[in-house]
Amino acid sequence: MGKLEILSNANPLEMEYQQLSTRFDPEYGILWSFMNPQEVPCFNLNLLTELQLYHQSVEDSGGAIWVAEELRPIHYIVLASQTPGVFNLGGQLSLISQLVRMKDRQGLMHYATMSINAMMPRINHYNLPVITISLMQGDALGAGLEAALTSDIIIAERSSRAGFPEILFNLIPGHGAYSLAARKLGAAAAEKMILGGKIYSAEELHELGLVDMLIEDGEGEDAVYDYVRKQYRRSNGYLALQRARQRFNPVTYQELLDITTIWADAALQLRERDIKVMERFIHSQKKYMGPQHAAPSSSDREMELIYGGEMDRRQTV
Repeated sequence: MGKLEILSNANPLEMEYQQLSTRFDPEYGILWSFMNPQEVPCFNLNLLTELQLYHQSVEDSGGAIWVAEELRPIHYIVLASQTPGVFNLGGQLSLISQLVRMKDRQGLMHYATMSINAMMPRINHYNLPVITISLMQGDALGAGLEAALTSDIIIAERSSRAGFPEILFNLIPGHGAYSLAARKLGAAAAEKMILGGKIYSAEELHELGLVDMLIEDGEGEDAVYDYVRKQYRRSNGYLALQRARQRFNPVTYQELLDITTIWADAALQLRERDIKVMERFIHSQKKYMGPQHAAPSSSDREMELIYGGEMDRRQTV
């Protein structure tokens, strides 16, 4: 691991990571962060640790970064991915399934708490007057979609897909899905997404109102700059609305922790057949590592049906 210590008024760009990279555009005040998980593109514990420390360093920066001996303000913070075709595939299912088999509630709670600790600063806008953006240039499943939902604005390329498939192995997403989706779509629509297990196209999510901007493939970063340029003159009003929204319907740490506890207790009730379905998802996650890690099999074809939204019609919820 590189330099991960947090210092007062830390510069987020001076920290070194293995699974995260950052850059800053001082002209527009855009702080970019790109997830690059090792091996499986999911939220492993090391990535969660790096995200937590990075987000804390942003908050500790006071909303400004030293560039060429000049302090420049941060106006926008973008969360994106360096994995081609993937924003993030969600929780580390190989770890979660192992903890479930071991009936390790403490381990499940540790992983879940790491997840909400990593994303809570974004939900709180780092306690700074900034606008947060998620750039989806690929699939966002489970906790990956939860991470995208921590932002004010979601920009998605057309070929991206997203959803909460956890119900297919008899569980729910437990690290912010209900709290964040219900606030954006309403409780009924959020519950339909969670209980349906469907993987939606970016176009469908745009029609639902979960994706704010639908763009063509390959236009992701340009779209962020287009949004920033168009939004600049109204940024004061937007930030005021953002504060009003937080005051009206805040997402609290205690709320997320309570739901995480429900998730961990439910995970411990999974049956063997549920765990086996989860393990098929693990195999599908591994195929993103390359053919040497996951040879094609019948389970791959079944997972393609799941990702394509076909299996959800054959499930009993």
